[in-house]
Amino acid sequence: MACWTGSLAVAQAQVYVPLSRADSLTIVQRKQQFRKAALRIAIPSAVFGLAAMANSPRFSTILFEAREEIQEETQEAFSSFDARGLDDYSRHAPLAVAYALMATGHRGERTAVGFTLTYLLARELDATVVSNLKRVTAQARPNGDPNSFPSSHTSQAFLTATLLHEQYGRRYPWLSVSGYAVATATGTMRVLGNKHWASDVLAGAAIGFLSAETMWHLYPALTKALPSQMAQRLLLVPTYVAGGGAGLAVAVQL
Repeated sequence: MACWTGSLAVAQAQVYVPLSRADSLTIVQRKQQFRKAALRIAIPSAVFGLAAMANSPRFSTILFEAREEIQEETQEAFSSFDARGLDDYSRHAPLAVAYALMATGHRGERTAVGFTLTYLLARELDATVVSNLKRVTAQARPNGDPNSFPSSHTSQAFLTATLLHEQYGRRYPWLSVSGYAVATATGTMRVLGNKHWASDVLAGAAIGFLSAETMWHLYPALTKALPSQMAQRLLLVPTYVAGGGAGLAVAVQL
């Protein structure tokens, strides 16, 4: 009887130990995912906070003076810099790469329709935040023009770079590096061209990144709220506006 009981105890241990390990691994994985998500929110939020404080000596004399010195030294070193409109195009470059890959059959994390809807939602969120901040802060640009904070060019560049990363970065890591490099170059050109303070660029980068991440992760929940057949009726339609160039629109097939 004692031997039978011992065998039963061993058998029970053999059954339950693997389940306990699996549960432990699940908990650890969830904690790691939570930490990564928290960092992806905390870091850009902190960057935005520091950039906002640099707008006035009332918030931080050190950051405000640093902003002024960076701009002064930059203009002394690159007084003749002229982007010649390149920054108007580079902010959209990561998005163009994403669509080029989809058009050539490279499978991403989402379909072309799903990616486009995510982009449109993220762009709307980004534009709303940026435009309202420009209106509320009413900061002058280094060259004297209005509406400096934050940089919309930089926010759009980091928005598109982040969407490129989410769509293809896990399969092609070099695309993520390239996308963020182009976004960083866009912000740099805005400073070198004396169109923005460095704080404007940092704030724009944070807003663009957070806008893209927010809508990328909210989109699956939003699609569940739509009727089940709605996704099958969505179409991508090429558009062209005289003087405005070509683009894409989302249409619903009735």
